[in-house]
Amino acid sequence: MSNKTVKRPGVGVGVLVIDSAHPGCVLLGKRRSAMGRGTYQLPGGHLEFGGCDTCFYVTERETWEECAHREVLEEAGVRLFNVCFASVVNSIRLEEQYHYVTIIMQGELDREQSGEPENLEPEKNEGWTWTRWDQFPPEEQLFLPLACLRQQGFQPFKNTNTSTETEL
Repeated sequence: MSNKTVKRPGVGVGVLVIDSAHPGCVLLGKRRSAMGRGTYQLPGGHLEFGGCDTCFYVTERETWEECAHREVLEEAGVRLFNVCFASVVNSIRLEEQYHYVTIIMQGELDREQSGEPENLEPEKNEGWTWTRWDQFPPEEQLFLPLACLRQQGFQPFKNTNTSTETEL
């Protein structure tokens, strides 16, 4: 075995935030971070290693659902309900040293506990807008995990009540 460090993919969680007040739309922001600067992204971030001090539930590990809740609250100041698994993408761009497995979750804005989303991380994001899924920017303007999700033909506004999708 060599002493060479083996690179491994990162694990991210992206969240399709939907809202009955904005039918057919998801929450979209424009990245300011170095990786993917100027591309459109979903709220989300890294799955916490081992556990999470700010998780909603007392667990030894951060679940995908908890990560979705935490990231959307940290980035947009809103709470969600009906959070569930939507898809997963394997995004690779070797020339940028980027390889992430991104778990895509979907949740509804909780209007009883939240107002409109606010940009709570202006150093990382230009702001949040409700964008119609069928009127998205072109794929080359999307952050890689979101572009991969679009390439899959994923549709967040169809009925997907199959238990196999949520039991991964």
